[in-house]
Amino acid sequence: MDVRLSPEQRALRDSAAQVVDRLRPRSVGELADRERAAKLDAAVAAAGWQEARAATDDGTPLASAVEAAIVAEELGRGLADAAFLGPTLAAELRRLAGAPPSESRETVALVPGLAAVASAIDGRLPEGAVAIDAAGSRSALVLVLARDGRHLAEVALSGVEARVDLTRPSVALGSPVIVAALGEKERPLTDDDLVHWTALGLALTCADLVGTMRGAVELACEYAAVRQQFGVAIGSFQAVQHMLADAVVALEGSRSVALHAAWAVDALPPRDAFAAAAVAKAYCARAARSVCETAIQVHGGIGNTWDCLAHVYLRRALLSSDVLGGAGPSLSRVLEHHGIGGGDGFR
Repeated sequence: MDVRLSPEQRALRDSAAQVVDRLRPRSVGELADRERAAKLDAAVAAAGWQEARAATDDGTPLASAVEAAIVAEELGRGLADAAFLGPTLAAELRRLAGAPPSESRETVALVPGLAAVASAIDGRLPEGAVAIDAAGSRSALVLVLARDGRHLAEVALSGVEARVDLTRPSVALGSPVIVAALGEKERPLTDDDLVHWTALGLALTCADLVGTMRGAVELACEYAAVRQQFGVAIGSFQAVQHMLADAVVALEGSRSVALHAAWAVDALPPRDAFAAAAVAKAYCARAARSVCETAIQVHGGIGNTWDCLAHVYLRRALLSSDVLGGAGPSLSRVLEHHGIGGGDGFR
């Protein structure tokens, strides 16, 4: 693979960075600013980034997985409280099923524990399914098992209250939840379709984790440059420098493996792409927790307070780690892919 970004991809990265830097929350208090959040959400929607994986006339996606990952990374860096992952994965499910685009924003519903897309049984979802990135979405896509395979269906989200995460509101679906079929304009999803879809989801969560790590490191470095002890900035202390250097090493390793996972989605067969994404998720999930905890530690006592943004980075990293499986499940998938564990490695 060629790790260099094309001029168009660099322009996309710069555009996403400009939007995020203009409308991102710069304090915990600004997370409650609904006007700012609405402007950010509208900017993301207007840019068309949520439809990056929607189908073109020949069925291919509008944008590559690498380009979707570029946007995801910038949104993670700025703690952007705008929906992206959920609508992007919903658009990919529709594309794979040959279904027409949704007339309104939608997301996907994941099983309790967030490890996979939710499936309905007898027309109902199990209690505890979670619709991720649900802000502004009127419905969430789920799967329905039929004789000829898995079909897409949707559940309404109107009147359902969003809950924590702070920057990516999600909805916990109670029971019973009524599932409505999309219609006859879609084909059943094969195992390879779902493997491909999961690989994309893992790659995008890895990109979000890379961005979250970038933001946490930048926050810690800025603080270390201005916070003084014994008359000098704490960034001049070797112990702090070593902590931040280790964080940067983990960040750069994560960036490399996440980029490979995003490239593999469109370049490799589904199961090989899935294996690459599982490797990336195992690495990024472990690294992100360590890096975000380092950012809190660099802040010292204030890092453990509500008003410090460091804990928001950690919260976002923990959620992105859980979506479609964290370090443990991802390592199991890698072992199973190489025939070391049980199962087929693609659950």
